[in-house]
Amino acid sequence: MTDLLKKLTALEQVSAQLEPSQEQRDYYLQKIKEWGDRFISEIDELPSFHSKSPDVSKLKIDEQSHPIEDILSTYTTEVSETGIQPASGGHLGYIPGGGIYLSALGDYLADVSNEYAGMYFGGPGAVTIENELIAWMSDVFGFPEHTVGNLTSGGSIANLIALTAARDKYQIKNEKVAKSVIYLSEQVHHCTQKALRIIGLEDAIIRYIALDDYWRMDPDDLANKINEDKASGLNPFLVLASAGTTDTGAIDPLKQIGEIAKDQDLWYHVDGAYGGFFILTERAGHKFEGINMADSLCIDPHKGLFLPYGLGAVLIKDKKALFHSHHYTANYMQDALDENLPLNPADVSPELTKHFRGLRMWLPLQIHGIEPFKACLEEKLYLTDYFREALVKRGFEVGPEPDLSVSYFWYPLSKQLENATNDEENAFNQQLMQEIHKDGRIFLSSTKLHGKMVIRMAILSFRTKKHTIDTCLEMIDRCLEKTKSNFKVNQ
Repeated sequence: MTDLLKKLTALEQVSAQLEPSQEQRDYYLQKIKEWGDRFISEIDELPSFHSKSPDVSKLKIDEQSHPIEDILSTYTTEVSETGIQPASGGHLGYIPGGGIYLSALGDYLADVSNEYAGMYFGGPGAVTIENELIAWMSDVFGFPEHTVGNLTSGGSIANLIALTAARDKYQIKNEKVAKSVIYLSEQVHHCTQKALRIIGLEDAIIRYIALDDYWRMDPDDLANKINEDKASGLNPFLVLASAGTTDTGAIDPLKQIGEIAKDQDLWYHVDGAYGGFFILTERAGHKFEGINMADSLCIDPHKGLFLPYGLGAVLIKDKKALFHSHHYTANYMQDALDENLPLNPADVSPELTKHFRGLRMWLPLQIHGIEPFKACLEEKLYLTDYFREALVKRGFEVGPEPDLSVSYFWYPLSKQLENATNDEENAFNQQLMQEIHKDGRIFLSSTKLHGKMVIRMAILSFRTKKHTIDTCLEMIDRCLEKTKSNFKVNQ
């Protein structure tokens, strides 16, 4: 017994290091706060893209203790100063996550208290907050009170949950899969096809619906394809629309698609991960008419509400279909099972271990209210106009007027080279894109649309302001002149 007590005493002395003293906690917090304050104060001046990769040797786990100062220094050089700077207002390339400060404080509270948000019995306060956020979003999008939902890690899991519910509602399994038809746009986010594969619908029939000149789904073509498939003995069951596509920011005609889905008895899913929260704006809110007709909706607060990466959401009207996939019981959970308790997030998600991610959304909404979020979204729409108009004045061509804050542009090589081919124009714009990435002050990305290489702008960061766009335009001017010079040499 004496040896056992000695062993426990020795182990306790070492393991106690995992509970730092008040003095140590103050020191660590001071150093991290200093780093965060410096980062935020300098963010406008920092490059939004670094082409370097991290030194892997500095990030290896060597199982030794290191001072917080050394760790923060390594984090700066090997993490923060590599690749895209997603916290920067200059991140205009992909749809950015946000990173508002109060969300970080929400995460701090959630992590220190280690609240569990999977089952009401274990974390009634945390679960209530997450359920109230689902109820608030249901109200924003005009969904009924009986709507159920979940706060996910992002749009991919949100879409996965919704499509699983659609599969189970229509009992798409076994030999029925090969005859079942899913309708979507070529502009749909690729996580949709990924989700379909994961849930066993890889062999279902995918119908891509024609698009109009604004990259929106053509409802007439949708209706025709459904009728043709039914006449052929197939089993149409699911249509997916987008409320803001990643490539072009397009909003499909949600109401018309919803009417078709209802008439044809199809599950109607809307992916509003990027664009959904623009429904809060005066300028674009009307474009979401019909979104409330959806059977399920995916939205990303870490995009449209400017929160840090790691918070998506799904809203679903059919609780029974959702429960079929995710509700399960086990003997060791018998204390937590009570039908009179509020909805358990674990019953509507693949996750049982559930981080209290809702606090990063609840805290900012409680402190800021909704008006700053609305103003920030509205601002992005007008910044998109400002950017596009300035590009046209510089001789660029731009895509059709966007529904939201994603658009694209390219330099018409015919202004530089007579009888330029499409391949030559693509090569020129590819070189221009490379010069922009080398500069790195503002990050833009590219895509291909019907074989044309174009440069994308995705204006959504809460830190993107007019001066950000002005810096971007100055960068583009410089990179364009350099590309013109290099392209002549290469020709």
